[in-house]
Amino acid sequence: MAGDFGADRPGVKLVGDITYIRTAEGWLYLATVLDCFSKKVAGYAMADHLRTELVVDALRMAAGNVSIVADVTVFHSDRGTQYLSAEFAAATSELKIIRSVGRTGICYDNAWAESFNGTLKNECVYRTQYLTRQHAQQDITRYIELRYNQIRLHSALGYRTPNEVESDWAEQNQAA
Repeated sequence: MAGDFGADRPGVKLVGDITYIRTAEGWLYLATVLDCFSKKVAGYAMADHLRTELVVDALRMAAGNVSIVADVTVFHSDRGTQYLSAEFAAATSELKIIRSVGRTGICYDNAWAESFNGTLKNECVYRTQYLTRQHAQQDITRYIELRYNQIRLHSALGYRTPNEVESDWAEQNQAA
């Protein structure tokens, strides 16, 4: 499972990570959950802390935005304490999501999420100085919802957007 980010439908393979955003008020932490099928940011949460609820909130948002397949959907992450916590295990269990956590020193289980963090920072975060966490949250939300998922073309998706790929799949599989 490790490092295998291919998916034949939305909601069966998810990957997550946490990144840090500098603001004049202090750090803003962003947890994301991406759908490997469409490359869509399906869930995200931001806060001024790194408590486990941050990653649980992002996972719950993703579960509301993609169709989780009970006992089939896999969530890939690194070995961060939030992802190894009993609280996160309870959330994945409740949602019937299988956890896939990389071995110590092996970064492949969430490399794609880390790549998204780099893209986010290069295309959005590094272009602005955030005076407040609220300003950063608004800017990042706008980037994810209005640019990354809706406008940004991905070569791996045949130069389509994540929303287009997801919509095309839904249209083709409506009757199935």
